[in-house]
Amino acid sequence: MANKEFKAESKRLLDMMIHSIYTHREIFLRELISNASDAIDKLYYRSLTDNLTGLNRDDFSINIAADKDARTLTISDNGIGMDENDLENNLGTIAQSGSLAFKKENAANEDIDIIGQFGVGFYSAFMVSDKVTVISRPFGSDKAWKWESTGADGYCIEETQKDGHGTDIILTIKPSTEEENYDEFLETYRLQGLVKKYSDYIRYPIKMAVEKSRLKEGTGTEEKPAEYESYTEVETLNSMVPIWKKNRSELKAEDYNNFYKEKFFDFQDPLLTIHSSTEGAATYNALLFVPAHAPFDFYTKEFQKGLQLYASGVLIMDKCADLLPDYFGFVRGLVDSQDLSLNISREMLQHDRQLKLIADRLEKKIKSELKGLLDKDREKYETFYKSFGLTLKYGAYSDYGAHKDVLQDLLLFYSSSEKKLVTLEEYKGRMKEDQKYIYYACGETTEKIDRLPQTELLKDRGYEILYLTDDVDEFALKMMRDYDGKEFRSAADKDLGLEEAAETEEVKKAAEDNKELLRMMKDALEGKVSDVRLTGRLKSHPVCLSADGGISLEMEKVLNTMPGDQKVQAQRVLELNPSHPVFEALKKLFASDAEQVKEYAKLLYDQALLIEGMPIEDPVAFSESICKLMTAQM
Repeated sequence: MANKEFKAESKRLLDMMIHSIYTHREIFLRELISNASDAIDKLYYRSLTDNLTGLNRDDFSINIAADKDARTLTISDNGIGMDENDLENNLGTIAQSGSLAFKKENAANEDIDIIGQFGVGFYSAFMVSDKVTVISRPFGSDKAWKWESTGADGYCIEETQKDGHGTDIILTIKPSTEEENYDEFLETYRLQGLVKKYSDYIRYPIKMAVEKSRLKEGTGTEEKPAEYESYTEVETLNSMVPIWKKNRSELKAEDYNNFYKEKFFDFQDPLLTIHSSTEGAATYNALLFVPAHAPFDFYTKEFQKGLQLYASGVLIMDKCADLLPDYFGFVRGLVDSQDLSLNISREMLQHDRQLKLIADRLEKKIKSELKGLLDKDREKYETFYKSFGLTLKYGAYSDYGAHKDVLQDLLLFYSSSEKKLVTLEEYKGRMKEDQKYIYYACGETTEKIDRLPQTELLKDRGYEILYLTDDVDEFALKMMRDYDGKEFRSAADKDLGLEEAAETEEVKKAAEDNKELLRMMKDALEGKVSDVRLTGRLKSHPVCLSADGGISLEMEKVLNTMPGDQKVQAQRVLELNPSHPVFEALKKLFASDAEQVKEYAKLLYDQALLIEGMPIEDPVAFSESICKLMTAQM
């Protein structure tokens, strides 16, 4: 029969589809199996609506056969089949989908779940084939038809013979090259792996004859050494029923745990399992897991977040990053939706409205489940938080605090009064009536923070302080600004909202009386500080460092550990306790030996740096100053 041209634009579309729509060649098998499943679905649906007898769902199957000598791979089904017109309309026009048309015609029936709705999946076969032959016989007909094509040059259709209804798709696999290995698609183990990866949950059995080895009868004894013989056995390659489509009442924790460990190659049970299904604007099933520990590469740039994405039980993406925000990137699992097209590229997915709806709902669900864990099982939540709390804090900091409402109730910080991790809600519930701010202090460890001079006054007043030990902590609180109307305020801030810490009349008078002393100390420090001033915040300590402006001392430390030539410096302020004996000594020294005050200023500045956990610029000079001080007393 004469060769026919593909219809308008089809040549260009075929080339685009092969080289652009699909990222990996291996998905051709997924597409052809999905088409076979659709063909069986159509016949099964027709058997129900037309009261056809002799058709049993258990009799339906999809078969795969590879012939290495002939270099052919055959995918067969016993579905509804196609006649000459069907082959012309469905295969002669690229992007014309018989499955889509069938679904539209039966839109009222919610039980129809047709996978291939985009109409180009069949042509993925040309990514691995020099020639594609389709032999099909419609159900109820005694005629069969053959469609054959070598690609964009066209196709031909002619009458042929076939036993039984259904369709055989025969691919003549391309020869391998230095760049591409096509032989793999004729290997049994490779085909088994592709079915398991992409089509494990197709509802009909996918069968293939597999060559195996067994001990020959009568061998393997003391008299006769073991001999083995090869035999062929037809295996069902797919499990067919996805766990996430089962009712939760049918499943036990053990079922979920085993599925998670097998699917995601973890040796521990998940810390939290989320089994969710929704209908409406976004219809999907989701099975999500929070691991019991962070993967070894979780906090590296090599880690890839994302959920497995299925369309009606068929895997279309192994890691769909768009389904999870970065701050929930630790979640593993999968989403299965009937609303997504099977034949869709990564680029098209990024703009898919349904995907965005699903992602929004998943975010709300994950937050709700984590909050539930926090409320009901604090010990387990704290285990989770040790592994992934840093991710939540980075989420609160990112995008200028845009995710504050999602994350603020999931954050934990160490409490000065409770001596354990607490939530912001718990902190606010314990605040004193006259307390204006939620106070925090930063440092390397909670023990070191607890000894900071800046915390003394707040603790003396009975105020709770949050101890921040992670680099991102203060940045996150700065971006969040407040919790439930209560502003965050550093213990090192100039204004703590306390009369004792403010410039009281007593402090103001002392500052005025000693302004020349303070000026000399500032000059002696040669631009290392923006000011030297008296403060009412200190109790037992003589001196501390604070910062004016938007960058705190802790932020300076963190930012300067990052790569880059430019270093950041906060506007450092050296604060002195006017009630401390050291200040009294400074006043006397200023009256008798003003030059000596300069040495003391440098010594006190270095002391304040050490208290803050910051390096001193000249350790040798610091040591010499200590020695001078010691010998002067002898």
